[in-house]
Amino acid sequence: MQTMVISGYRSFELGVFQEKDPKVKVIKKVLKITIQQYIEEGLEWILIGGNLGTEIWAGQVVLDLQKEYPELKLGIIFPFEDFGENWNEKNQQVLTELKIKANYVNAVSHVPYQNPGQLKNHSQFLLTHSGGLLVVYDDEYPGKTQFLLKEAQEHASKNDFIIHQITMDDLQNTFFEDDSV
Repeated sequence: MQTMVISGYRSFELGVFQEKDPKVKVIKKVLKITIQQYIEEGLEWILIGGNLGTEIWAGQVVLDLQKEYPELKLGIIFPFEDFGENWNEKNQQVLTELKIKANYVNAVSHVPYQNPGQLKNHSQFLLTHSGGLLVVYDDEYPGKTQFLLKEAQEHASKNDFIIHQITMDDLQNTFFEDDSV
């Protein structure tokens, strides 16, 4: 697999409102370990949609990993034009820094948000332009990512597509196994 989409919980779904929250460190560590495994198998591109939470953290992890794996590329594909413009200044700054450092930035829809169809088109675009989905999501704790995961499962039933799901148990195990987290 050369290209993988990463998604998962939004920060507010996890009750994370500061970058210093210990949950962020655990999620980033699990993402880093998992991404490294896929790099060893030939992964070249990570695609994210730019949502606050797992996607932004994944983007930050990729930028960090590029020091060790310069061949790894980050693509940010927004669902629509002006994505994130209604966020607070701090969150907009985090997104802007990521956009500046990403290897590729674009939007599926080149107009501002108009309807939910833009979000569905975005999901379909990401799934058809990748070989897998790495998702931080647990079915026992529903969140917005359930829609992308459902579409990915349908896509995987008809295509050669990998879904790697990181659950709450996986995160908890990493937290308890590693003192450096």
